[in-house]
Amino acid sequence: MAGRWLRRGAALIVLAVLLATGSTRAQTQGADVLAALRDRVTRLHTQGKYAEAVPLAERYIALARQKHGEEHTEFAAANDWLAIVYLAQGRYAEAEPLFKCALVIREKALLPEHPDVGQSLNNLGWLYESQGRYAEAEPLYKRALAIHEKALGPEHPDVGTSLSNLAELYRDQGRYAEAEPLYKRALAIYEKALGPDHAWVGTSLNNLAALFESQGRSAAAELLYKRALTIREKALGPDHPDVGQSLNNLAVLYAFQGRYAEAEPLHKRDLAISEKALGPEHPDVGASLHSLAWLYFVQRDWARAANFWRRSTSVTVRRTQRGTDDVGHALTGKTKGEAERQSHRFLGLVKVVHRLASYWPADASLAREMFQTAQWA
Repeated sequence: MAGRWLRRGAALIVLAVLLATGSTRAQTQGADVLAALRDRVTRLHTQGKYAEAVPLAERYIALARQKHGEEHTEFAAANDWLAIVYLAQGRYAEAEPLFKCALVIREKALLPEHPDVGQSLNNLGWLYESQGRYAEAEPLYKRALAIHEKALGPEHPDVGTSLSNLAELYRDQGRYAEAEPLYKRALAIYEKALGPDHAWVGTSLNNLAALFESQGRSAAAELLYKRALTIREKALGPDHPDVGQSLNNLAVLYAFQGRYAEAEPLHKRDLAISEKALGPEHPDVGASLHSLAWLYFVQRDWARAANFWRRSTSVTVRRTQRGTDDVGHALTGKTKGEAERQSHRFLGLVKVVHRLASYWPADASLAREMFQTAQWA
């Protein structure tokens, strides 16, 4: 469960490079319409207002095409921004061609070792990682790291970005010994360059805490999760999606320790934040619902567990039926689709419905639900 949040945390650092770039350009081109649009998209994305950002990002692309054509780096930046917003909404299939377009433009218009090329490599790599396409993500992350170290120096925040992304990829694959020194180096870079209370430091602490949790170092993980939560609440506000991320991670840790009374309010606050900021069909909302279902399952509260697993699996079903996320890759056999990656949620629902059916054997609807859910599992 925690892994889902950490992928999103890694993305924040990837995209923060673009946020900073857009803000700087806006200041130097104050009256320019493109810069103004970019700045508005930046602010909305930072605030977690993704639905509001989409039409502005689409307008940014149209205007950049009109003013500069489709081979200009401004058009690449516009494609990146719409992809960034789509990524935040879990619209992975729509984000991929935009990220690829931006990368092609930058490789052609700039030197192959330009930092902006590294930025595009990081973004595309994270998209692949979020879809479980690890073999495709790793060479992109490594190339981005090499570009940033050579072009910017070993202590630049963009180097921290590349280190964090590669570390996250290793953690997702259970390569903990390779991930830890990268996480720690990234954290040191951010603390030195940005200060101890910056949002990127919070994300870096969150990722390192998850690594410690994966290794069974629960006490160390708890301290880092709490520090990350404090930093994010102060830097981003109490209702930002990344605050929800920290709440979820801390709640999952408590639940695995049997501290259910402490975990429940954190999970509920996370769900409220995610639903409000991301919309009811975002993958992170499905994951938040799954976390609550699992919490009730381990407490043998079958009815409430079933309720939250029904809601969680319905998010995946609706997204898959609409072709959202990476269903196309699943159909071609390249990767697992969203439904397949989340099969444990459907299995959880089958288990709790089976237990409910043992109490009410005459209820034929429960048997039908078990059969239908098992088809997805």
